[in-house]
Amino acid sequence: MSRHYNVDAVRKEFPAVERITYLDSGFQTPLSRPVKAAIDLFLREGLETAGPKSVWLDRVEQTREKLARLLGAATDEIAFTKNTSESMNIAANALPLRAGDKVLMIHGDHPNNAYAFLNLRRKGVTVEFVPMTAVVNAESLRSHIDANTRAISMSQVTFHAGHRFDVESIGALCREMGLYFVVDVMQAIGVVPIDAKALRATFIGSGSHKGLLVPQGLGLLYWDKSRTELEPAYLAAASLAEVPADLIASSDKLDLATSARRFELGNFNLPAIHALGASLDMIEALGVQNIQNHCLDLGDHLIAQLDALDIRLVGPRNRQHRAPHIYVIALPAAEWLGHFEQNGVRVSPERDGIRVSFGMFNNFADVDRLIDVIKRRGLKPSSRAA
Repeated sequence: MSRHYNVDAVRKEFPAVERITYLDSGFQTPLSRPVKAAIDLFLREGLETAGPKSVWLDRVEQTREKLARLLGAATDEIAFTKNTSESMNIAANALPLRAGDKVLMIHGDHPNNAYAFLNLRRKGVTVEFVPMTAVVNAESLRSHIDANTRAISMSQVTFHAGHRFDVESIGALCREMGLYFVVDVMQAIGVVPIDAKALRATFIGSGSHKGLLVPQGLGLLYWDKSRTELEPAYLAAASLAEVPADLIASSDKLDLATSARRFELGNFNLPAIHALGASLDMIEALGVQNIQNHCLDLGDHLIAQLDALDIRLVGPRNRQHRAPHIYVIALPAAEWLGHFEQNGVRVSPERDGIRVSFGMFNNFADVDRLIDVIKRRGLKPSSRAA
């Protein structure tokens, strides 16, 4: 039993976790009953009435409000996108970067964050990769900032080893140095508390199929609305401050929306937004801080069990510097993934081993089951801690 909330009650909302030991939320979380019910409602309304469009759009705005609360942002600072990659590309192309400007990134961070900025090389923008160390904070980056540096872009939590970067100190550094700050929170949102204002972020991007519990195909973008100079690289009617009533394009009314809607192209992923509204209700009811603390407790239990077996953990061990829910075990994925699959344990292969990633529904028995499956196969000397 968790010290933070009733995990048994939460597990009942995720049927998949009663069938397999699901330790793969860093890839995608299983569907919950409330999320399925929200999607079913949308489908039923579409089937029976061809869609109450105004009702659906009202729900879009209700979900936008919930998302803003989760991020400590204003509602008009939230845009809906397709996924994290799209959010990062919107951000990269909205920054007023030109030839000779430099962007700092972390070596080995998620590639789709990097590619959004590497693509700006066609404009003469350069990208410098800073080494990824166990602790990444403002001082890790300060010496890399020069007169050409205009932006820093990075994840809050790394997908491959569960590093948790000190994005608050880096945001403060960006404010001090007059830099734009773009943060990918895909592996943090829904598990790690996020305060957009405390981060001092220019943009925050994410998808919704991990900690936000929604099937793939929906993303989000936070935009600091004080940065009015930042504009999308494209234009659609949905992006405008005033959509023409007759839907006839006019060259004299091209002012952008004053809200983050300037970065939207319209035609929302309505079923996914319905799903997100339901999942945000679940997250808010439990509290992100409680979800984080529960996952940290599971991580402590996992680390203790691995230590007892003399198996190395890849990535940081300290609570301050590790993600609550992502742990990579130094077991060769090519040798071990099939063994876990055969024993009903869902994990992911990663660069340096097997990734275990917790969700709000995991319990200590899941960790014990994982360890039991490891013991059952036995260990080779190369798997043990150095």
